[in-house]
Amino acid sequence: MISRLIRLLNSLLGFIVIMILWQVSVDIFEIRPYLLPSIMSVAQSAWEYRSDIFSHSLVTTVQVIYGFGAAVIGGIIISLLVFVNAPIRRIVMPVVIAIQGIPKVALAPLFVVWFGYGTMSKVLMAFFFAFFPIVISTLGGFAGTPVHLVEHFRALDASTTTTFWRLRVPSALPNFIDGCKMAMPLAVIGVIVGEFVGSEAGLGNLLLLANASARTDLMFASIITITAISGLLYGIIYLFGRLVWWRAL
Repeated sequence: MISRLIRLLNSLLGFIVIMILWQVSVDIFEIRPYLLPSIMSVAQSAWEYRSDIFSHSLVTTVQVIYGFGAAVIGGIIISLLVFVNAPIRRIVMPVVIAIQGIPKVALAPLFVVWFGYGTMSKVLMAFFFAFFPIVISTLGGFAGTPVHLVEHFRALDASTTTTFWRLRVPSALPNFIDGCKMAMPLAVIGVIVGEFVGSEAGLGNLLLLANASARTDLMFASIITITAISGLLYGIIYLFGRLVWWRAL
């Protein structure tokens, strides 16, 4: 228990140092609040608007989860099809790479026009931000299966299907989890970008409202909340990886 607490404190040490330096710098250099509010004023603003921050956080978090979940499902399906079927690979991979090359920010206005200011446009933004890392990482896991293990399965006269599900899929799990780790923060960014362009609720919407009223302290409170949500969801993926991955992360 004590060792876990020490590890937790070590993980938080960097953030604690940043907050101390933040507060001290504002006090020493007398930085104006509208440029950089003190950490204490940010905390006060977060407490003052806690109900608004909480309600907007729920909206953003739900949209991130939906978009990330769709990216995981879509990424797994595309990875499976591309790996096991060469004609599909030649057709699909150029399309996936082309979509990845599109500036995602440019898609946000189109999604708002097509799907409105509601949840769908934000979910799609999260999907497109998170999809590519999952596909590439999972494909790398399939292709990176140790050759000697594949030869061992062949020596045992295992079928291609058995080799794939019993060997390649478990071997690809570490890469898949790493892809999800990379994709989750991107999904959060995608939702926030979508909320910037057009939304009725969410932390991106709250940021715009705080900016319009020149409430820099509330803007920082919203940014910190977004960072906390991203870190929490990343941590959930990390713990999930510890459960399904037999090797230490």
